[in-house]
Amino acid sequence: TATVRSVFVIGPDKKIKLSLTYPMTTGRNFDELLRAIDSIQLTAEHKVATPANWSQGEDVIITPAVSDDEAAEKFGEFERVLPYLRKTKQPGT
Repeated sequence: TATVRSVFVIGPDKKIKLSLTYPMTTGRNFDELLRAIDSIQLTAEHKVATPANWSQGEDVIITPAVSDDEAAEKFGEFERVLPYLRKTKQPGT
């Protein structure tokens, strides 16, 4: 039998924000864990999402729940890639 490893990130609200399970034969990627934690903290504070392979300082996605007027007020300029996809600079950088 082989063991699996699991990593859980639990938020201040006591809810699981990330669950990662992988086999014993697979090494841990701490850079990916830190990237995920950075994303979780950023998206909890601002109405944005992070794309795949995002890292600190890169552009983020404005969530669809934010109107164009609210986006302009919160983030200033933003790029409309598609009608439902808008990018902006990472808030706070």
